Amino acid sequence: MTFTDQEILETVRMFELETLDIRTVTLGINLFDCADPDLESTCEKVYTKVVHHARALQEVARSITADYGIKIVNRRIAVTPIAWVAAASGAEDLVPLARALDLAAREVGVDFIGGFSAYVYKGVSNADRALLESIPRALPETESVCASVALASTRAGINMDAVARYSGIVLETAQLTASRGGIGCAKLVCFCNAVEDNPFVAGAHLGVGEGETVLNVGVSGPGVVRSAIARLGPEADLLAVAETVKRTAFKVTRMGELVGREAARRLGTTFGIVDISLAPTPAAGDSVSDILELIGAERTGAPGTTAALALLTDAVKKGGAMASSSVGGLSGAFIPVSEDSGMLAAVRDGALSLAKLEALTSVCSVGLDMVAVPGDTPASTLCGIIADEMAVGMINHKTTAVRIIPVPGKRPGDTVEWGGLLGTAIVQDPGRFGCAVLFARGGRIPPPLQSFRN
Repeated sequence: MTFTDQEILETVRMFELETLDIRTVTLGINLFDCADPDLESTCEKVYTKVVHHARALQEVARSITADYGIKIVNRRIAVTPIAWVAAASGAEDLVPLARALDLAAREVGVDFIGGFSAYVYKGVSNADRALLESIPRALPETESVCASVALASTRAGINMDAVARYSGIVLETAQLTASRGGIGCAKLVCFCNAVEDNPFVAGAHLGVGEGETVLNVGVSGPGVVRSAIARLGPEADLLAVAETVKRTAFKVTRMGELVGREAARRLGTTFGIVDISLAPTPAAGDSVSDILELIGAERTGAPGTTAALALLTDAVKKGGAMASSSVGGLSGAFIPVSEDSGMLAAVRDGALSLAKLEALTSVCSVGLDMVAVPGDTPASTLCGIIADEMAVGMINHKTTAVRIIPVPGKRPGDTVEWGGLLGTAIVQDPGRFGCAVLFARGGRIPPPLQSFRN
């Protein structure tokens, strides 16, 4: 394949001026063969296998950056859901496994390791229960470990008993990291229709259908898309906007696949997918909110925002699908409130509420992400917020998630600083009405009629 001078200059501009980067290369590692009746032996096997397969990941990322001039921001690992690995031991405390994962991540120099996870959308096994009960201690005691729980799916419905318990776990995790603004919850997420090849944390884990190891790539280019729409100008119609986003996503995806395939080759593993998700950061010019406002919403959260986000997400997916047969993960547009400077400004201005965020999740790639609420929010209210989001995913056959952070000691309108990629959050008001009766009922919300497709 040859490239014109113009294409080369466009790519250089994307990297130098428009904050284009490879957000993450994530190595998936299958841990099923680490299962052992003795938990200590399981921990040793997990540590040894992760270190063995991921030892070269950091160096490979550096070498690709040196050879191609492409910035790789994060190196991560995703493993088989630990509830499945730990089942053979019958252990009730799985914090030692979290520590083993954390030590392995530190040894190989990755940023995060995902997979302290369980699937409980229809029922909860003994191992699932052990993992759930271990989360509040596992996350504060580790630096790199991320946890995720699948609570619902279109095929199974919503396990409301699990949603209720998960809500309590979120509050416990927040209290145990109260001195750091409840930051433990930033490494904890729940899903409807969980994606098993997701390279992004906190939900990264290796699904049961994956191989021994696999290399997945997450590419992020909000700044590139923002610049392309800005150059297009406000006179162009929406078809032209969609076409511009699609063409830009095509270029970004091609770059991501090149990096992914080369990284997999150098690691001696299989290339999996490229996730073309517009994942913002607090840095200026790297905001999804800015894109929505360039498309035409006066302020993110104003009337028209959901339509603009629908256009953006769909065009990104179409551009990715045109560029590669290996597009996967979540792919589309993320709206993590604290990690997007434009979203934060919209919350500060009163344009973006929790209710509007829920509406936006019907068309974005994931769901309610990095949303801060008061630390004294009742478990029943958290349960309702999470159940609402699970319902959006269940009914619409899409992945939805909730990464919510009850910040101890904070009230609506207060600010909490987490720093780095996690950014700054303004505590949002969940409202004064709750759903205590729904919370108390328990049971399971059955799957919708459209789930019966076979």
